Amino acid sequence: MAYRARPGAYAVLMRDGRILLTRQVTPDADELQLPGGGIERGEQLRPALIREVREETGYTCSVGRRLGAFRQFTWMPDYGFHAEKLCHVYLGRPGLCLGPATEAGHRAVWLRPEAAVSRIASPGSRRLLAAFLAGGR
Repeated sequence: MAYRARPGAYAVLMRDGRILLTRQVTPDADELQLPGGGIERGEQLRPALIREVREETGYTCSVGRRLGAFRQFTWMPDYGFHAEKLCHVYLGRPGLCLGPATEAGHRAVWLRPEAAVSRIASPGSRRLLAAFLAGGR
């Protein structure tokens, strides 16, 4: 099977002891994720991450240091191909909520860190978040 490279950027955004996640509901899934997504051709990583957070949560954000990265092999039904996602995860700060998420099927969810670690759908995101929370900062 052929996989297309799909780089992406994701954020750990904390405020007042809670983490901002996005809940994505589709006909096939209902899952919690770190906000973020694909970096489009010609787009820089940090602006892509800021755009994705806004689209998926309605919040602005600032992007800080890189926490790590992981690979994920997945089918992307919205694009019609199998992807090898290289997921870069950054620590950031949530800003203002400018309104609801603009990306269909997404909405902002705030959870306590322990709940976020146990409920995030992506194993790679769970591992990086757990390491960060355990002091692997």
